[in-house]
Amino acid sequence: MAKKRKHSTNPKQRELLILFMIVILAITSVYGVAVGFGKQHKGSAKNIELGLDLRGGVSITYEIDEKNPSETDITDTVYKLQKRVENFSTEAEVYREGDKRITVEIPGETDANKVLNDLGKQGALEFKLEDGTVVLTGANIKSAEAGTQEKNGIDDYVVQLSMDSAGAKAFADATAANIGKPIYIYYDNEVVSAPTVQSAITDGQCVIEGMGNYDAANELATTIRIGALPLTLNEMRSNSVDAKLGANAISTSLKAGAIGLALVVIFMTAVYYLPGFLAGIALIIYIFLNLLAINGFNATLTLPGIAGVLLAIGMAVDANVIIFTRIREEIADGKSVLNSIESGYNKALSAILDGNITTLIAAAVLWMKGSGTVKGFAQTLAIGIILSMFTALVVTRHLMLAFYHMGAVNEKLYGRAKQTKVFNFVKISKYCFIGSLIVILMAFAFMPINVKRYGNILNYDLEFSGGTSISMTLDKNIDEKTGDEIVQTVKDTVNVKTVQKQQVRNAPKEIIIKTNELSVADREKLENTLEKKYKVAQYSAEEISGSVSDEMKSDAVISVILASILMLIYIAFRFRDVRFGASAVLALLHDVLVVLTLYSVAGLSVGNTFIACMLTILGYSVNATIVIFDRIRENLRNNQLVKQGIDVVVNASISQTLSRSINTSLTSFITIFMLYLFGVSSIKEFTLALMAGIVCGCYSSICISGPIWYLMRNRLDKRRADAKAESKKKANAKKDKKKKK
Repeated sequence: MAKKRKHSTNPKQRELLILFMIVILAITSVYGVAVGFGKQHKGSAKNIELGLDLRGGVSITYEIDEKNPSETDITDTVYKLQKRVENFSTEAEVYREGDKRITVEIPGETDANKVLNDLGKQGALEFKLEDGTVVLTGANIKSAEAGTQEKNGIDDYVVQLSMDSAGAKAFADATAANIGKPIYIYYDNEVVSAPTVQSAITDGQCVIEGMGNYDAANELATTIRIGALPLTLNEMRSNSVDAKLGANAISTSLKAGAIGLALVVIFMTAVYYLPGFLAGIALIIYIFLNLLAINGFNATLTLPGIAGVLLAIGMAVDANVIIFTRIREEIADGKSVLNSIESGYNKALSAILDGNITTLIAAAVLWMKGSGTVKGFAQTLAIGIILSMFTALVVTRHLMLAFYHMGAVNEKLYGRAKQTKVFNFVKISKYCFIGSLIVILMAFAFMPINVKRYGNILNYDLEFSGGTSISMTLDKNIDEKTGDEIVQTVKDTVNVKTVQKQQVRNAPKEIIIKTNELSVADREKLENTLEKKYKVAQYSAEEISGSVSDEMKSDAVISVILASILMLIYIAFRFRDVRFGASAVLALLHDVLVVLTLYSVAGLSVGNTFIACMLTILGYSVNATIVIFDRIRENLRNNQLVKQGIDVVVNASISQTLSRSINTSLTSFITIFMLYLFGVSSIKEFTLALMAGIVCGCYSSICISGPIWYLMRNRLDKRRADAKAESKKKANAKKDKKKKK
């Protein structure tokens, strides 16, 4: 028998092969974004769905048919309509206009008639028995979705219905008494379906079977959803409108992003040498992959969505910084460059995974429970996080190994960690706590002042508080310059901060201006000024409600609370100590409240971007905190440090990760600052708040989260020591008592 030969893979050949695959991936992603695939150019950046703020879309105004609709019915109709139009886009907006009108704005669409046909005309919906008894009305239907279920090994197309508690009870009684008989579904007094009752349905969940195909199931589901609105709506007008942030918003944002990216690559190269340069290449690949994924998942990109992308870029850089810091530490410990690379990735893995998974948990909750802007933010954030982990853990790693095997073996190309100077962060933490408390209290101190200034505790934007919508038709076409002049005229005439303009695509002489709520006197003054300055052929003004309804605000708050609880549970589980989770959540709360102070004191507009800003800060801050906690967990296994005291462990851990915390925050700050510097004026407030959040997140991770954990841990240790001393005291007392006897 011949001796069996061992097959071994040449590491250099393997890494060069992987490098070749990375090059192919990069070329493919660049081609996909620039040109697209196939005849329809799928994946091309031009095909990315943009929101109303960046691209514009379709605006449809409905008039309520009922004579005296209640406020409850109007509010319910707006909320249900918002949920329905999210089938077109998660960034669609629905708001009340005047007393009996509701306006729907859907981004990315250009054909108003097509949207109207797809959305349908709302009519009365009733579920009746054969004798004409009404079992349910549209008000009892919570949801109606098309789907499939397996029956006898074959997929059957169905409509899945969900009812409210009153509807569930009525339907349970009706189905129990009419097994084998049909229940007729009437829409606008016409039968659209008559499913036969097969059994009593008692849980409020109903399935209509045998729809034939998906289109039939979807059509019936759409009809039921439309009829489930509390009020009857008639189309009043529809048109296509331009971007809220202006035509230059995209070009200026791209310019800012390109400059920011270039500066980040330069910074990473200057600080981390060869690994930093390779991380820059991986970051560019990440951006193209991200654009492809956003396109592939039909995500609608808006200003808040861009915030999610920027956050993911920051986290991609963060992962690389953690790894490179570890590699330098390993080289400083005397390991070879190759072993340092492998060991650096292994040691950094837990912190990277925990940080990204925690943020993914938050994104998942926000997607499932949120609505509108919150849902869109969650989608772009989740896509970015997954891809950022891939580029940091796979692309950068194999780029580094390939360069090493091609001759980049000198440790000077990678750097060597300097001896860490340990600062006593625990000692100064009490001053940090006092300073933070003072800053947070300022937010609440300014709220009564804001009531006098803005009429609310904060300067609510149009999306939150509503305002006045003005439609104007001039005797000539309105170009970008004229539109900007009209905006400035509105600001100067009635002294308002927020003014949005939308030009109507199919009516070049028409423009829509939305601004803060105006008094009767201000409305008259503005109308006179505009008519004198411009040749106005038509002019109308209506009060509009906020596009962010109370229910949507509630959804956002519930989402954030639930996400925080799940993050706490995850961190506590991973670190086997609930105090880590509690400390992280308290640090998050600190960051949110400090940024709230900025909004309160500076009077920044609170609208959709406010929600996006707070969510961005939550995701960013928790990632930085987990890196420090990961180092504390590691150092708790160092007996020499532990013997010196838990405060020494905390101080050493924060000091060892200090450069990472500062450098990551700096790279993220650079990208946002470029957007602030070169972006359109309407997004400057948003970027200002984000920059404050980045600085605050860095500060809280260093000065707040670790010391809070130490205080919790120290208190527990003190309790244990006190309990031990008390137990010993009792034992000694018993001994003394026995001796006396």
